[in-house]
Amino acid sequence: MFTGIVEELGEIVAIEHGADSAVVRVRGPLVTSDATPGASIAVNGVCLTVVEHDGQTFSVDVMAETLNRSSLGSLRAGTKVNLERAMAASTRFGGHIVQGHVDGTARILARRPGDRWEVVQLTLPPELSRYVVEKGSITVDGVSLTVSAVTDDTFSVSLIPTTLELTTLGHKAVGDAVNLEVDVIAKYVERLLTHTTTGAEPIT
Repeated sequence: MFTGIVEELGEIVAIEHGADSAVVRVRGPLVTSDATPGASIAVNGVCLTVVEHDGQTFSVDVMAETLNRSSLGSLRAGTKVNLERAMAASTRFGGHIVQGHVDGTARILARRPGDRWEVVQLTLPPELSRYVVEKGSITVDGVSLTVSAVTDDTFSVSLIPTTLELTTLGHKAVGDAVNLEVDVIAKYVERLLTHTTTGAEPIT
């Protein structure tokens, strides 16, 4: 479980591609400092399991499903990535409930600079649009953000200076792909309202 508060801007060191998987090595001294094999670290919002590590880098296995459903398949050595360790029970809950299970990808449509912030407009995949509401939470490349505007096929977020400086979102260009994770609570509510079991009455 994560909160969408990026701890460190890391860097892809190397990628070894297999037939239907990849081994990715990531530089991130902070998130590696207390890592152990089996620990979870979110890389651009994707929950991955540490296979091995040293004082500066860690390696993860990435399966075909993850490569196909996220932007990780397009990563290259030298690419900057957002990193966050799994939350501890004593951690302040600064963002929202983030599982690290990417629901899809979007592309940046426009960036509009403000006085000290930027409004970024992104595509909204049709299969995810029902989960996105104005002033609701959404995770973009692992960053917990508040939706500032939404249409049938787009949504916008406002990025404060800290987000622009400390995450990859400050460097993404129009046309770049990002990972999306919608609010899991919305998905559970939809399931409860629409799913019935044998002999059970639907919730009205």
